[in-house]
Amino acid sequence: MMVWLYAGLGLLILLLAGDSLVKGAVNLSLRVGIPALIVSLTIVAFGTSAPELLIAINAVIEQKAGLALGNVVGSNTANVLLVLGLPAILSVVHTSHCDSRKTYSHMIFATVLFIALAFRGIFDIWAAIVLLAALSFMLFDAARDAHRHRKASCSAAATEADEVEGADPDMPWWQIIMFLVLGLIGLPLGADLLVDNASIIARQYGVSDAIIGLTLVALGTSLPELATTVMAALRKQADVALGNVIGSNMFNLLAIIGVAALIGPIPVDAEFLRFDLWVMLAASLVLIPFVFWKWDIGRIWGAGFSAAYLIYIAVLLI
Repeated sequence: MMVWLYAGLGLLILLLAGDSLVKGAVNLSLRVGIPALIVSLTIVAFGTSAPELLIAINAVIEQKAGLALGNVVGSNTANVLLVLGLPAILSVVHTSHCDSRKTYSHMIFATVLFIALAFRGIFDIWAAIVLLAALSFMLFDAARDAHRHRKASCSAAATEADEVEGADPDMPWWQIIMFLVLGLIGLPLGADLLVDNASIIARQYGVSDAIIGLTLVALGTSLPELATTVMAALRKQADVALGNVIGSNMFNLLAIIGVAALIGPIPVDAEFLRFDLWVMLAASLVLIPFVFWKWDIGRIWGAGFSAAYLIYIAVLLI
């Protein structure tokens, strides 16, 4: 029982520390004059992926690479089937109102690239260079598109800071520093607690680190995306809901495994090549009619997505 409590405590610390780091970094950057656009594309994007990143780095250092890879693959599958499925049950996600074709195409490219590199049998420094180069290209392209969009909007400058999550122009310096310190201390602490105790749980139940990463850890680190998407769906902000999932999946594949592979090699278990990577790809391709044919994700689709995720988890655990 205690290992479950410690694992839950580690996850909670990770989520709170990640949120704290994002708030502190956003407001520090804006206070020293870094444009809000750059903050959104870099600090916020990486900050919200900090729990997964710290888990991956910790797992590689402690030679539990299956946990790192399982977390990323499992999170991407959960992000599509569960993070979009549950909100759609509560309120229709009107994806017909938004155009995410370009970013979605980038996500599919990242997914195919990731799978191709996985068939080398290991994510090493060369795979890391390829993944991080692809991430750099996509960030540059997104920055160029966003800059072009902002130039076309006469009111962009007045609302720029308001569009950045966690921005507070009146936040005092002491509070910014406090958020940064709490985030920087809490992230490694939470990652260490979660990885160690998740591995103990795996050994107790005879389950591999990879399966724990694909299920318990992946589901836990997808909670921030789930909370964001639920609120976006309820507020009829389909672009936020879909963009949240697409952006998170790209960062998981390119940034997290890219950085973790620089720390140490990540062997790819044969089961990933036989099953889990293809489930992740299939879950990503399921979005094609909603992105390109402008279908809405209604309650029936949401129930279907959620049921598919539960079946996937059941197959893993049986």
